[in-house]
Amino acid sequence: MNGKKVISNMIWRFAERSSAQIVTFLVSIVLARILDPSVYGTVALVTVFTSILQIFIDSGLGNSLIQKKDADNIDFSTVFYTNILFCLLIYLVMFVCAPFIAKFYGNNDMTLMLRVLSITVIIAGVKNIQQAYVARNLLFRKFFYSTIGGTIFSAFVGIGMAILGCGPWALIFQHLSNTLVDTVIFWVTVKWRPKKSFSFSRLKILFTYGWKLLASALLDGIYNNLTSLIVGKKYSSKDLAYYNQGQKFPIIIVTNIITSIDSVLLPVMSNEQDNNYNIKMITRKSLRIGTFIMAPLMIGLSACGNNLINLILGEKWIDSVIFLQIFCFTYLFWPVHTTNLNAIKALGRSDLFLKLELIKKLIGVILICISMNIGVVAIAISMLINSLLALIINAFPNKKLLDYGYLEQIKDIGPSIIISLIIGIIEWAIGCYIQISCAIELFIQVVVGALSYIILAKIFKIVEMEYLFNIIRKRKKSCG
Repeated sequence: MNGKKVISNMIWRFAERSSAQIVTFLVSIVLARILDPSVYGTVALVTVFTSILQIFIDSGLGNSLIQKKDADNIDFSTVFYTNILFCLLIYLVMFVCAPFIAKFYGNNDMTLMLRVLSITVIIAGVKNIQQAYVARNLLFRKFFYSTIGGTIFSAFVGIGMAILGCGPWALIFQHLSNTLVDTVIFWVTVKWRPKKSFSFSRLKILFTYGWKLLASALLDGIYNNLTSLIVGKKYSSKDLAYYNQGQKFPIIIVTNIITSIDSVLLPVMSNEQDNNYNIKMITRKSLRIGTFIMAPLMIGLSACGNNLINLILGEKWIDSVIFLQIFCFTYLFWPVHTTNLNAIKALGRSDLFLKLELIKKLIGVILICISMNIGVVAIAISMLINSLLALIINAFPNKKLLDYGYLEQIKDIGPSIIISLIIGIIEWAIGCYIQISCAIELFIQVVVGALSYIILAKIFKIVEMEYLFNIIRKRKKSCG
């Protein structure tokens, strides 16, 4: 696999995610200042259910198409028709269940919200195979155009409806319009079209691999959303809003970086599935680069959290700072999780992948059961503890599969984490001892943190920085 092509696709994927998240982030700031936290809490609860439904479309058969070395148009068409039927069935189930969910949470307004927002599941099902085609053929530039179009259009919809006083429906239709426009642009820009062909035998082969990934993704999705469901039931809508808003800031960064790495890594590694040494080298480089980027962002965001929330969202959201800080450290090691798990998937070990997910989620549920009656902060801390334990679990199989064990992985990520912690302490000290306006203080924290990280990376000769700078320089030359 051409290394330049891999990096180029990662850059396109990162550009797509970054630009979309920046627009979404700016829109969320405007909406957060217009709407009350309780409105955000209600919609957050509705979104939990549609997010779980989305897993059925995003995981399983789509990944099977990417992993299968000789997947052809019959495979793609078969999965396309299967997906459409499946999405319609899922929507029907949610349509019927919506009143019961609303009654459980004591909010009758949720019935119509659930039924309307769940339409995104059908729309996303139409787009899913196009996404698999793009990922398999490393055409990630296509993602950029569709995502940007949908994000910008939905921004106008959300803000316009919020100004008009539509309350939670501003957020509902923002999500819905984003998915719709995104899908339309995808179908215009991606040339693949389903053929009049369907093979039950091909579906069986793809399902044999894919169902384990789907089960794993469902476990992960239900677990990650379980806390929101519990907070929404046991505590107030405002508590859920603070919890989700604190999670939103780090998840924006994580989504950009991890999606960029994850979506490119699986097809690249799958092409090398017969060469364990090459997969190990790809895994090492991805793990080191991902941590080099993620560690300073997460630790720095945690250190600047108080000023960031105050400046961007205002005083009424200050209770979300503690959740932001906890989730920053929860997501710090996600490049390590993603890279190790992608290596396992690329080797065709979806069975092992599922076993790991079962172990992690069992531990996670136990931790949530212990913490749920203590408080919302305790629930967030349980997520952090489980993330740290998952590091050990996810890395364990690759000692045998790739000869890439704990000690070697620690050596690869250790330097970036150490200097990031040093930078975090510096930024935290600036926030504590320099008493000026939030905007100026935050600006100083960011500038000092970024410059210090570059200087320390140079001093400790962390090769990932020079590697990334070389890529940027080469791209500038090619663009010029």
